[in-house]
Amino acid sequence: MRVATDIGGTFTDLVFFDFDRETKEVKKVEVSKSSTTPGEFEKGILNAIKKIDLDLNTIDFFAHGTTVVINAITERKGSKTALITTEGFRDVLEIARGTRPDLYNFNFKKEEPFVERYLRQEVKERINYLGEIITPLDDTSVDKHIEAFIEEGVEAIAICFLHGYKNPIHEKQLATYIRAKYPQFEVITSHEVTREWREYERTSTTVLSAYVKPLATKYLNNLTHHLQKLGYKNDLYIMQSNGGITTVEDVKANPITLIESGPASGMLGAVVLGKTIGKENLLVLDIGGTTAKCSLIENGTPKIVTTYNIEKTKTQAGFPILTPVIDIVEIGNGGGSIAWLDDGGKMRVGPKSAAANPGPSSYGKGGSDFTTTDANVVCNRIHKDYFLGGELKPDFDSLEKAAKPLCEELDMTIEEVARGVIRVANSNMVNALKSVSVNKGYDPRDFTLVVIGGGGPMHGAYLAEELQMPEVIVPLNAGVFSAFGMLMSDLRRDYIRTDVMDLNEDKFSALKNVFKEMKNEAIKAYERDGYQKEDIKFEYYLDLRYKGQEHSVKLGLASLSNLKMDEIENNFHQLHKKRYAFSLADTNIEIVNYHLVAEVIVNKPVIGKVESRGNTVEDALITTEKVDFDVYGIHDSNFFDRDKLDPGMTIEGPAIIVEQSTSTVVPPKYQFRIDEYANIIISKIQ
Repeated sequence: MRVATDIGGTFTDLVFFDFDRETKEVKKVEVSKSSTTPGEFEKGILNAIKKIDLDLNTIDFFAHGTTVVINAITERKGSKTALITTEGFRDVLEIARGTRPDLYNFNFKKEEPFVERYLRQEVKERINYLGEIITPLDDTSVDKHIEAFIEEGVEAIAICFLHGYKNPIHEKQLATYIRAKYPQFEVITSHEVTREWREYERTSTTVLSAYVKPLATKYLNNLTHHLQKLGYKNDLYIMQSNGGITTVEDVKANPITLIESGPASGMLGAVVLGKTIGKENLLVLDIGGTTAKCSLIENGTPKIVTTYNIEKTKTQAGFPILTPVIDIVEIGNGGGSIAWLDDGGKMRVGPKSAAANPGPSSYGKGGSDFTTTDANVVCNRIHKDYFLGGELKPDFDSLEKAAKPLCEELDMTIEEVARGVIRVANSNMVNALKSVSVNKGYDPRDFTLVVIGGGGPMHGAYLAEELQMPEVIVPLNAGVFSAFGMLMSDLRRDYIRTDVMDLNEDKFSALKNVFKEMKNEAIKAYERDGYQKEDIKFEYYLDLRYKGQEHSVKLGLASLSNLKMDEIENNFHQLHKKRYAFSLADTNIEIVNYHLVAEVIVNKPVIGKVESRGNTVEDALITTEKVDFDVYGIHDSNFFDRDKLDPGMTIEGPAIIVEQSTSTVVPPKYQFRIDEYANIIISKIQ
């Protein structure tokens, strides 16, 4: 029996599977949804467990995804952090990069560093780019720095030395000294976070990991304690941003790996779904209560990037993070996103959200802003009897009160305002989908749109229409699909090393040695967790660039034992042309980074076919009411109970399909069918 929980900005989701270990056939599925409890996130999980009376004594496996890390960073609610770095590099966080996030926008600004200057201290030491010691570590000033940190109430210390990615000996020496003499501090070093170069990015990542380390450690300890009290006896596994799960101890050592913990699991679930139904080119859109996340999956494989930016906009430089992350674009556009008017009188939706508390005005919990969810309620795309899974009736008085300022300012009816809110929200989501497809050389028409999260199925058909995509898939339990994805994930660790060299056959032995070192590191880590060398599956990647370039592209290697120069070169030229629209066949190629993925495949359920129960369309029909479909007009629409829709059914819109965690909107001129796995497939009527 397996359980997965996912904490979002508004809701905490839980999925429970009972499956046969031999056949891997799922015998029972239960889902639970509760409000997220900011400040004490574990309470939301415990509430979701209590809702379905789940006995944790019977659970073999528990996976968890969380937004605790990203929320702590974006809300500036991490711990007071100090930085110790190489003499002369105290201001690297402030200097940052001179490149503008938007080339022609001179109004951008650099945010304040997470560590103020008086908490950034230097020590004498120097290692060159080859890893050679130029100046030995002089730690005589360390005690003075630490005493000052104690006086200032510092909780975490980040250590990042110049070229520590190449030779971490000084970082290890200093960390060992501080941990032994000053155990009250959480200490993290750059080589424990990443072995990739770029001084500013590496320092930024180390500082951010230290910034959230005390909070993440406390949270994970509390969660583990509460689960044990409820009877859970096994290890707790945590979803990472790279699409794999790992142990709690692994995450506590480097919590920045959780930066996109929840969204990554939804993308992994879509990969498994796509392989099951034979559709491996997917655009995945996950619309939650606070944000919308999207990613592109090509040939059944999500794109992994190792440099990720948070809070980067056209006017903000943001903060870089060097950690493997599924290539996800995230925008502040969810069900709770607030509609507002800018200085020019134009309507905007998001990024500010009503979140879990107080939530959209229709929740009746004191929310005074008009949100995307409220707009869908006004248009009757969310039926009043099935609001929040039928647990709550919409508060129409609060909703109308929240919409009134917009109605007066725009001189519109509440229905017109609601249509406008949905249109703006859809436009924001289309732009996000284009950023992971069109902007990177992919044609959306060659992909299938998978919509998940509580809001995805309500907007999917309109987004597919705009992007001319052939069909939309709404998976079973779409509203809690991120939690489902965790149950389909394997254990994964990523190891990255920078070692710049020319790509030629003479260097193949050196290349193999770098990977061999990383493999040995991975084997030791997994053996500490009780796994054998034979359990580990390895994948090999190179970050390559043309000589003279600044940045690189990631290329997978089919095999390490049979490297072929021509094959690597040709694949790189093709990949570069697809990504940047040109290739330089006569230019030398450089290896920049070596990327090893070490996975342990865990026993997990398979998505099984659903047998027909003999239901008719009339059995699934709940009611027929008028629904506002915006440009398609107001129509009498059938509301169907998804649980009673059988495989093989094909029904023409307009229609609304309701389930516990979401509603699916099928506009006029569209139809939907239920496939053999109980997915809803929406397509345009030809």
